[in-house]
Amino acid sequence: MRIRATVAAVSGALALSALAVPAALAGDHSVPNLNKPTSGAEVFGTAAARGVSKAAAATAADASEPVISKVVVNGGKDVVLGTTAKKTISISVTASHASGVVDAYADLWHGTNPDSPDTIDGAILPNEDVSTCTKVNATTSTCKLTFTIDPRYDLYKNALAGTWHVSAGALAGNQMDIAYTDFYSTARVQRLSKLTVNAAPEPVKKGGTITVTGKLSRANWEDHAYHGYATQPVKLQFRKKTSSTYTTVKTIKTSSVGNLKTTVKASVDGYWRYSFAGTSTTPAVTTAGDFVDVK
Repeated sequence: MRIRATVAAVSGALALSALAVPAALAGDHSVPNLNKPTSGAEVFGTAAARGVSKAAAATAADASEPVISKVVVNGGKDVVLGTTAKKTISISVTASHASGVVDAYADLWHGTNPDSPDTIDGAILPNEDVSTCTKVNATTSTCKLTFTIDPRYDLYKNALAGTWHVSAGALAGNQMDIAYTDFYSTARVQRLSKLTVNAAPEPVKKGGTITVTGKLSRANWEDHAYHGYATQPVKLQFRKKTSSTYTTVKTIKTSSVGNLKTTVKASVDGYWRYSFAGTSTTPAVTTAGDFVDVK
């Protein structure tokens, strides 16, 4: 279990939040870590731990929370993972408070209710103990955290592909006021897709038949291999040798094992490619063009 705690201020400096990882579980990737903080107190620790006096803490109930205005996951792009390679992404949190903002928190989680651990089947927590904050102005900061995702550990089943929840929190400069929510926004985590194409024969006589084959596959997070993506619509596209624009010739569906095969008549020299628009669990992918010389 990873629980954020806070460390005391030194020489009057602001206290900073930190992450304490029990030694028994630190670095243990034998099972996925599904424990995540579910409150501002868990994320940033108690007021006392932040060096806030009892008198000051007593007034916190009447103070205003920081306002989180923006959370950006992976630069606004979907998070796409293959079968084995780790991927590091960032999440930035922009928040404001009259006293400024000195720290922020974010995580990704999959499930329904963070207060009921049995309903969470995925959690991706930040690498850093403390976010890196950049002031926008006296009251507003944008704070950044990084996350390293291992598909062999964090994404242990294919059902985790799709929509994840984004938690977000912020700590005000006065060290008292905290904002936190488990449901700030959502982000998509997807299974990497691959697509191939082969147009043959080459060369081919004008008016002859060109057979265009290929395969659409995607990462399987359960056996760490790529398998065909069945019954998916894929566009066959063509551009003339003298053109820079592809046009769609037809749309066909992949077979039960992800294979593609169709025929067209040869007319002019040009490039053939397949293009898949993607789904909520699998990103779009387009092949490079395969050139066919028409004699």
